[in-house]
Amino acid sequence: MSELVTIQNLSVSYGAKKALHDVSFQLESGRIIGLLGSNGAGKTTLMQAMMGLIPFSGEINILGFNPRTQREAMLEHVSYIPDVAILPPWIEVQQLLQLMSGLHPKFDRELAQQKLARTTIKLESKVKQLSRGMIVQLHLAIISAIDAKLMILDEPTLGLDIPARKAFYDMLVSDWCNDERTVLIATHQIDEIENLLSDVMMIHHGALVLHDQLCNLEERYIGLRFGAEHSEAVTAAAPLHRFRQMGGECAIFAGNFPTELASLGQTFRVELADLFVALSQGERHATV
Repeated sequence: MSELVTIQNLSVSYGAKKALHDVSFQLESGRIIGLLGSNGAGKTTLMQAMMGLIPFSGEINILGFNPRTQREAMLEHVSYIPDVAILPPWIEVQQLLQLMSGLHPKFDRELAQQKLARTTIKLESKVKQLSRGMIVQLHLAIISAIDAKLMILDEPTLGLDIPARKAFYDMLVSDWCNDERTVLIATHQIDEIENLLSDVMMIHHGALVLHDQLCNLEERYIGLRFGAEHSEAVTAAAPLHRFRQMGGECAIFAGNFPTELASLGQTFRVELADLFVALSQGERHATV
């Protein structure tokens, strides 16, 4: 697999506040990466820096382009849906498609119309007549009709109901993703997209605390469900995070799991949502 994105020592400051500090990672082709973090963790700032929308220090290379100096050329190969995706309310859908045909050299109008034909969106409808879910579907149909290599989505389904969110991700995975294209998705809806992801990244207070393939997490993190009588022994083993569930207390361990604890309860696979809480609220964070 080839590298589409290389970021080295990326930092972003807003006055005295550091929104990102010393972030480094690489993204390869053919991946679907979930970018997770609490509100204010730095997800949107990271995406805006990657798109060349805000000043930053460090190095960003996207498909061989520097977003500082080669943003226009980069945008021919990168699609982006921000967390507030605004389309002109007065424009008709068919006019929007015509406009995109003139604006972007890699936009396929016929393909966009094929995608829209599978929705309830009419070409003669104005954007202001569409529901929130329909507008998001329209935006995805337009963006995914661009022959890009990288798609960056910032909370793309925010405010949508469950059927609309499912329709969005079904269209994304079935119509756009392949072995050469990569998607970076920032979202709070962890449970809904976990089965779509190949990789996960987590940001906490502007620092990257986890970046790994989803298939590797079972070896890196182990959960233990145990009774209250074993609480002291589990505490002494210094778990990454503890929480309660139906059926008893639970603990998450990072790194080498103390084998002697297995006899105190039942081990389980750590869900991504619980790992997110552990890394964003726990005292100790993962090694990226």
